[in-house]
Amino acid sequence: MDSLVIVDAANVVGSVPDGWWRDRRGAAERLRDGLVRYAGAGLPGLAGPPLELVLVVEGAARGVASVEDVRVVAADGSGDDRIVALVAEEGAGRDCLVVTADRGLRERVQALGARVTGPRTVWGGTGRGGAS
Repeated sequence: MDSLVIVDAANVVGSVPDGWWRDRRGAAERLRDGLVRYAGAGLPGLAGPPLELVLVVEGAARGVASVEDVRVVAADGSGDDRIVALVAEEGAGRDCLVVTADRGLRERVQALGARVTGPRTVWGGTGRGGAS
């Protein structure tokens, strides 16, 4: 079974002050497109290929569509709550990794058995810097 990688779009996009707040949807689309490369390659040292990649969006980014290799899930309310629900629903019994720097979210998903890593992990594929 593929490893499940859930990316907290708001947290990852917001981790670099590059003007994302002027175009939240565009920033989420750039992140989504940058994640595609990890589907087949995996995240070195964290999750081997193939990966099931899920990008959770909220607010102004809710209109972002899925693309091949990256499923986009729009949170009706809190993005954190939707991520926790995904970990509980789809992460049980499989390797599950959540990409976020949000301390409260990290604690909540770790309590469900997920592993966590920070935003720098995926920056290499998004044109925002190197992977950590």
